[in-house]
Amino acid sequence: MRLIAASLAPLRRIADVSIGSGTSADPHAYARFTRRVQGVLIDAMIFMFILAGALTLAVAFGSDNIARILGFTCAATWLFYEPLLVSMTGGTIGHYLCNMRVVDDRGGNVGFVKAVARVGIKSLLGWYSFLGMAMTSRHQAVHDLLTQSTVQIRDLAQAEPHHFRSRRRAVTPPGMPSQVRRSGVILAYLFGCFVLFSVAMAALAPAGLVSRQCIAGNPCSAVEIVILGSLWVAWAGISILAAVLGWRGQLWGARAVQR
Repeated sequence: MRLIAASLAPLRRIADVSIGSGTSADPHAYARFTRRVQGVLIDAMIFMFILAGALTLAVAFGSDNIARILGFTCAATWLFYEPLLVSMTGGTIGHYLCNMRVVDDRGGNVGFVKAVARVGIKSLLGWYSFLGMAMTSRHQAVHDLLTQSTVQIRDLAQAEPHHFRSRRRAVTPPGMPSQVRRSGVILAYLFGCFVLFSVAMAALAPAGLVSRQCIAGNPCSAVEIVILGSLWVAWAGISILAAVLGWRGQLWGARAVQR
């Protein structure tokens, strides 16, 4: 009886989460955003250790040739670390330690080309890619959605209920614009936010708020750091708000029709 109860425990967890969060039954457990962030941070720490080790060796040897070799090695590691591990084992070290796996929609691991595309899209969009997790039924980031993949729990028996979500009910309220239209409007607003951010950045130096040296990458004063940080936070916050409101049908150009 204990063996039977243990074998049913993973299914019971999915049922509990489905009932508690208003989601539909689904045999797959999709990793939450917080869990995926933990995996990203672990991979970033691993790469930082590799970079620190390479710098230490370069200084110790004091050779330009060795420094170039170490630099090339670090660059290659950064480029191929995730695609190789995801395509061969289903995930990076961060994925594995956080009990996650990248799964192709056709089943099994994603191919190497798809894995490269995932990394490229994620690097291009940054954290904005994860906004898709709040808008898709299978909790997919944009880089998951475009490469037809999902991030799932590797071993459900070792997962806690707050590590995953089951599939959302794909219910579109009456009068809601299509997903394509909402996505197009959101992209237009995000582009507009980027243009405004760029204009504001360009106006800082002429207005005397931030020095040109600071904008060029040289050390900034405490006041300049606060100004630039506030501008960046405002840009990120408005962009996130536009994405959320757009998906809810509350932006001009893709408003939901009240019926």
